[in-house]
Amino acid sequence: MNLYPQTNRLINNRRTSFGLLLSALSLIISFQLYAADNVWDPNKILGSKHDLTSLNKRAGADAMEGVAFTNLNNACVYCHIPEEDLDNKNKSGQIPSWNRFRPISKNYKMYKSNTFDSKSGEPNDISLLCLSCHDGGMSVDRVVNTGSHWNSGKEQTLHMRISGNNDLESCGKCHDGSVAHDITVKELGTNLTNDHPISIRYAGLNMTINGFKSPDGLDGFNNGVKLFNGYIECATCHDIHNPDKKMLLRTDTESLCRTCHNN
Repeated sequence: MNLYPQTNRLINNRRTSFGLLLSALSLIISFQLYAADNVWDPNKILGSKHDLTSLNKRAGADAMEGVAFTNLNNACVYCHIPEEDLDNKNKSGQIPSWNRFRPISKNYKMYKSNTFDSKSGEPNDISLLCLSCHDGGMSVDRVVNTGSHWNSGKEQTLHMRISGNNDLESCGKCHDGSVAHDITVKELGTNLTNDHPISIRYAGLNMTINGFKSPDGLDGFNNGVKLFNGYIECATCHDIHNPDKKMLLRTDTESLCRTCHNN
């Protein structure tokens, strides 16, 4: 027989309340640790060079936001479709499933060689996503859907491009190496003949071709080097979500080439 039912209930209630309090504190601490890791951790997109919501904070100046580009208050929407627009159909000129407009793919000069069997005619969509900023022809903040985080009432932006040109549409107007750091190294242009081939089938998928290693899986290699439906793209070697790593490389420079090539 329980001689003290009220006392036991009180103890149980206090235990439950204490347990809930511990759970709440644990969630708060976990959230704070998550926020600290994701906002200014250089290995995350937030707070990095590709986070256009934080460039002024990174530079310690108020010169860019609202002048050179529009701060959409959401670091992801410069590439990814806002969550509230995911169910909408792709708009005219949009890179399918991405929040950027498609550059004119036939304008690119692709790598060619007499000894190069896997010829690429035009960049695939996943590489066009990168080129839509880095070819210097389209402003970095030209997105398809701006998302609900942005209020368009204060729009007075020049919408600048990653271009070394000295004009009001180009980042090179200030980023010339003297006023601010040189932007030209980030401008790939449309002539890709001096870059590693992209939008080509990886030769290592066909083991009759010598000189290439077989991937560890359908998505690429265990060290992070990726394949996209069996194709080599910009993001094969470069990790957009780790943009503060040197050259955005998925692995160190010494082992990068040897990931795919035997020689």
